[in-house]
Amino acid sequence: MADPRRWILAAEAALWLGVAGVALRLTTFARLAATAGRPLARIRQEDADLDAARIGWAVDAVARRAPWTPLCFERGLAAHFMLRRRGRDSTLCYGARNDEVLGPSAHVWVRLDERDVIGGEEAPRFALLARFPERP
Repeated sequence: MADPRRWILAAEAALWLGVAGVALRLTTFARLAATAGRPLARIRQEDADLDAARIGWAVDAVARRAPWTPLCFERGLAAHFMLRRRGRDSTLCYGARNDEVLGPSAHVWVRLDERDVIGGEEAPRFALLARFPERP
């Protein structure tokens, strides 16, 4: 039998992916950036130490099975909010590039303690434009 904690984590990831999708369509980038920089209400302490890799897995696993196609921004927001709810000091990174064939594009990834949690495999191809919360 599968670990029930994985199902709970996947359900939380689905919720945050949905919230992120709605937020991206109904609010401004400035408001999303401000929200991404604020601490969130913390959840139970025993859940706070959940491994960031498991959060990245949950967001990616749910995104692959979602009835819509959550892009990197939704995935990044979901992982970032899940980490921040656990008191983890993650950073939402926003980058861009101008590809000769595809033209301009953007990418979002999440870092925690100098490790990529989600979206990091694409990150080296993008110039970092902003971090949320801002870092010195």
